[in-house]
Amino acid sequence: MHEFLEGTVERITYSHEETGYTVARLAVDGQPDLVTIVGNLLDINVGERLRLEGFWTTHAQYGRQFKVVNYKTVLPATVEGIRRYLGSGLIKGIGPVTARRIVNKFGAGTLDIIEHHPERLLEVLGVGRKRVQMITRAWEEQRRIKEVMLFLQSHQVSTSLAVKIYKQYGDEAIAVVQENPYRLARDVYGIGFLTADKIARDLGLPADSPQRVAAGISYVLSELADEGHVYVPQDTLIAEAAKILAVPPDLVQESLEQLEDEEQVHRETIVYSAPERRGGVKLGEPGVGELGGKQGELREERAVYLLPFYYGEVGVAGCLRALLDADRSRLSFYRSANWEQVFAYLAESSQLQLSSQQQEAVRTALTHKVTVLTGGPGTGKTTTVQTIIRLLEARRRSYALASPTGRAAKRLSEATDRPAQTVHRLLEYSPAEGFKRNENNPLNVDMVIVDEVSMLDLLLTNHLLKAIPVDAHLLLVGDVDQLPSVGAGNVLRDVIDSGQAAVVRLDTIFRQAADSYIVVNAHRINHGQMPLFPKGARDFFLFVKDDPDEAADLLVDIVQNRIPRKFGFRPLDDVQVLSPMYRGAVGVANLNARLQAALNPPGPHKPERRVGGRVFRVGDRVIQLRNNYDLEVFNGDVGRIAAIDLVNQTLTVDMDGRLVQYDWADADQLAHAFAISVHKSQGSEYPVVVMPVMTTHYMMLTRPILYTGVTRARNLVVLVGSKRAIAIAVHNNRVADRHSALDVRLLGKPVPHCINHKMMI
Repeated sequence: MHEFLEGTVERITYSHEETGYTVARLAVDGQPDLVTIVGNLLDINVGERLRLEGFWTTHAQYGRQFKVVNYKTVLPATVEGIRRYLGSGLIKGIGPVTARRIVNKFGAGTLDIIEHHPERLLEVLGVGRKRVQMITRAWEEQRRIKEVMLFLQSHQVSTSLAVKIYKQYGDEAIAVVQENPYRLARDVYGIGFLTADKIARDLGLPADSPQRVAAGISYVLSELADEGHVYVPQDTLIAEAAKILAVPPDLVQESLEQLEDEEQVHRETIVYSAPERRGGVKLGEPGVGELGGKQGELREERAVYLLPFYYGEVGVAGCLRALLDADRSRLSFYRSANWEQVFAYLAESSQLQLSSQQQEAVRTALTHKVTVLTGGPGTGKTTTVQTIIRLLEARRRSYALASPTGRAAKRLSEATDRPAQTVHRLLEYSPAEGFKRNENNPLNVDMVIVDEVSMLDLLLTNHLLKAIPVDAHLLLVGDVDQLPSVGAGNVLRDVIDSGQAAVVRLDTIFRQAADSYIVVNAHRINHGQMPLFPKGARDFFLFVKDDPDEAADLLVDIVQNRIPRKFGFRPLDDVQVLSPMYRGAVGVANLNARLQAALNPPGPHKPERRVGGRVFRVGDRVIQLRNNYDLEVFNGDVGRIAAIDLVNQTLTVDMDGRLVQYDWADADQLAHAFAISVHKSQGSEYPVVVMPVMTTHYMMLTRPILYTGVTRARNLVVLVGSKRAIAIAVHNNRVADRHSALDVRLLGKPVPHCINHKMMI
């Protein structure tokens, strides 16, 4: 039998940001002691009054608890309750100080005044007309959001998502959800297919309805795109969708054909030559390509694309072919240059002695339309780029320097002592107009140099290439042995594998770099050898721990105390913890909680705000989780929380010197970044990297993961774990194969040059 309980949230003891499981303490009227409540209460706030439905249980360690099945917020009745309710940050325009003044003025009638006579708020000290308008709008919005919440509550939709649904659809929210709940998965960030499907099933939509099957297909395609795949093999797609939807494969096949007729997806047969890797990917698991077939044997695969990725892949192939095939070159002078004299001049004028590989790279970039320069740390990529720039400037040739992220662009600018931009800024992106630089308004430069190209995903590459004139040169610089981009595609690898671009690989470690064990060990790892841990090393250390909980304790101590004490690095500014996995004692989630408590604990003058399962606090290091073109912040951008405005409900993040302001509703796009995944660190460089390498990470212990993590460090690497785990990673060169046909398209039949399409994103 369920019971009912009503009270005010006094404090939140624990909440899990992924599952929503929360432990809180509730003040119940008439009871002297606080009551422990547990359940899915992800969006509750201190000061809120709740009416709970559930039952009593007894925990072996923590005693009597109230297990919550359903709950709803209710308006408080007492003066103190009203003060705490208004001061909790729920109503935009009212903070703790204003809440106290309002309640002191109107007492128990405060909520009635706000509801029916908001103009009387002008009687309160410090409340002007603009503030009254803000409070009135926020109160009305809260009232309407509550209506949406009541409708969605039985479907386990959280408060924060109800707010997003209301902001997306306004007063039409309930009607939209009732008509087609699957629109939520498409339109509202944070709501996926599984949540939308639960709502749909609760509303009585049949399991085999066309809406549901079509949404399930889109879900599988989107999930695999998030894992990096440009397309999905049709057989894989049908099997996965049928399993998730629990419907016959024939029904999925039928819906897929309908989606193609409606131009929601594109299907195409990809013909490739064995033993190219194509396949074997299970939803939610790392995909491992299978080598198979005799060399030169032709294979076929029926590919299914979401339209943006199809047009992106065709567009990239077309633009590259246009560059490669064009006879005209803005740098044609260099094709007849006396290179022996050029390099002699460089050696004499700047004491610049280039290796033969570097000379080849310089010559190739200036005489070939599309060049790839790749190589590991310490092999001279930066010096090579500096030399190319010097020669361009000597002939007064124009160029542009760009990188996929702000941090990478900043590093490129520092390394070359020349201005560098993100690709978005280079292409003059604006939220209202999109990319202003395109095929109709190309860049007016002779060469485009893009660094950290391993980070460049397919869609951004398409926008970039459309803006490069066909008579210009393109130099792609990156380390092909690092992990591929966070977004879909494997552009750098595909361009190299196609054999159509000129490729120069630097593999000689220069003497000054050879003194660094970071560089030496990175190359050893990349060649399948164990890293060295000599006693005299100054920049590469291993702390041996086999137990994950003990490793987590040690790691926090290393970051908080040992590194600052021995080397003088600042934990919040200079040290980045990288982990191969999100879960577990030494996973990203747990380490973030531990490091936040150690490095940025709460304080009386340090504002904080709970968003879902996370408590954001001024001073926290945070990372952006998705591209937000309106705010001009992108997946993987890292910053520090500079301010939290509890009255105006905003959170301001310092992103490399640029202040970005988030509304509460958008703050779920952020996560803590005291620790981040190795994947998210792509393209960044940190003075110090601390990385757990444990056998509990077995599924993610690969050579590219370890190599990428180590190469993110500039001055110091500290590994915490076991030599056995490191050996597993070093000897596991398994690369998660991405379904992409860019290399095939570059090799195959001619494609439309720089295709543009209204659905391109």
